[in-house]
Amino acid sequence: MEEELYEILSSYLSEKKVLQMKKYIQHGSVSTYDHCLDVARKCLYWNHTWNMGADPETLVTAAFLHDLYLYDWHDRDGGLHRLHGFQHPARAAKNAKRYLGVPLPVQQAIRTHMWPLTITQIPRSREAWILCMIDKYVSLEETIRKRKRRGKETNDN
Repeated sequence: MEEELYEILSSYLSEKKVLQMKKYIQHGSVSTYDHCLDVARKCLYWNHTWNMGADPETLVTAAFLHDLYLYDWHDRDGGLHRLHGFQHPARAAKNAKRYLGVPLPVQQAIRTHMWPLTITQIPRSREAWILCMIDKYVSLEETIRKRKRRGKETNDN
């Protein structure tokens, strides 16, 4: 499955804008790039394991680019990023189209990955639903790991 993942992503992995995701932290110490790669890997795995019937290329591409918003959402910048959860899906979809020319089904999956937070942006394809669920799962894993590490550091003092 790893071979299929990298075959699908081969045209994106060396793109300048995609590589910029390595500069930004998503959750804990995980970069946005690594977060998106993990989401893509898990989406492909679940799609195959549970015979979900999603198009692997659309699913993996959307999963890998779903957080291509290209800024540090942790920065205190006068409040511009305080609505990050609501605004970043549209920005990531716009960037994926603008910089990488991804097709509409990929853009739509990216745009809806934060549902139900983005209440009007409802996933409408298998790919979008899988991405929406797996992103939440991976984000929770990353957040729990961050809290466990923080707790361990506190207990070590």
